[in-house]
Amino acid sequence: MGSSAEPFALVVRFTVRPGSETAFDELVASTTAAIRANEPGTLVYACHIVEDAPRDRIFYELYASKAAFQAHEEQSHTRHFLSAREPLLESTRVDFLGLKDGKTPVGDH
Repeated sequence: MGSSAEPFALVVRFTVRPGSETAFDELVASTTAAIRANEPGTLVYACHIVEDAPRDRIFYELYASKAAFQAHEEQSHTRHFLSAREPLLESTRVDFLGLKDGKTPVGDH
């Protein structure tokens, strides 16, 4: 990956345990509200429902820098999300991304 001042992104795919979808989505909503209010370095924090896979959620997260991601990870609302999500999940897959080319909210690359 590039320098710590470059945009930093990841994609996370969660499979929620059957019957836990509403609780997980409520946890995401409260966490996202706190991110909007407190994290200027978090440029995109989006949770998507997967068509034809109703228990799957895909998150796309874009941070202004690796330092902004690290600041996100240290927030109390993020730490709460990380612990509260565990009993609601069947599986988790995280892919960290390095920007090859594109258009981002922090400029063209």
